[in-house]
Amino acid sequence: QVQLVESGGGLVQAGGSLRLSCAVSGRTLSTYTMGWFRQAPGKEREFVAAVSRSGGSTSYSDSVKGRFTISRDNAKNTVYLQMNSLKPEDTAVYYCAASSWGFITTMDTSQYNYWGQGTQVTVSS
Repeated sequence: QVQLVESGGGLVQAGGSLRLSCAVSGRTLSTYTMGWFRQAPGKEREFVAAVSRSGGSTSYSDSVKGRFTISRDNAKNTVYLQMNSLKPEDTAVYYCAASSWGFITTMDTSQYNYWGQGTQVTVSS
């Protein structure tokens, strides 16, 4: 059984930074394409970023491109999301997800097999 545990969320002022971590256990991280998603109150879960199994390819939503960076350390079984220049509209619960479907990267929530419990990020104005 694969388990994903996010950490690093919190309260930050607009313009600040946070780094989220996702620790993966149960199977080798390099087996999975990894993604970050977020869900704000009253809204659907949306794609934020994804990284290929090797870490060589990444993709981002337009709303975070240039501000957020996804990375992975397969040796540590951990995925990261560095978030800079945070805005109030980035406030959401952030989820880490793993996909074994074989895509290099994917933005489709249905293509992710495993999900973490989420970590709250709140950006004050």
